[in-house]
Amino acid sequence: MPSFDMMTTMNTPMRCTAHSIFPLLVSGLFLCSVAYASRAGTGAADPHEHAFMQENDTAMTRMMSDMSIKPSGDVDRDFVAMMAPHHQGAIDMAKAELRYGHNEQLRRIAQEIIVDQQQEIAAMNIAIGAPLPPSQPAPTQPADKHAASHPMPMSMPMK
Repeated sequence: MPSFDMMTTMNTPMRCTAHSIFPLLVSGLFLCSVAYASRAGTGAADPHEHAFMQENDTAMTRMMSDMSIKPSGDVDRDFVAMMAPHHQGAIDMAKAELRYGHNEQLRRIAQEIIVDQQQEIAAMNIAIGAPLPPSQPAPTQPADKHAASHPMPMSMPMK
């Protein structure tokens, strides 16, 4: 049976997109595996799991829809047009982890994902001369009862 090497058969823009997306997919799989391992054997379902899954499904659906673009004839702009929603999807999923997650290691990773992905969206927009997205506050806990049980660690006292 002949082998199929996807990377050599893709056109250059698709290969660049695949190379950019792959590390994010691996990170997402890692987060899922760590989350699963941290709950394995507990036997107790998280009462917030349904809301968490709904938020992630909404984020994934929006991301996939927004990544479907009509080519503009400018590979760089097309790349940013596809990658910005992909990064925003990662941000939205990380926010859901902050809202509902319990594992402090994953919650710190989610905070890093939010900051890193926001910076990458801004850098891509700067690179193509597009206006920057509006500034957003750093990720914080929502003001709900569940979030109050997961305070974010602060390394410096607030003034």
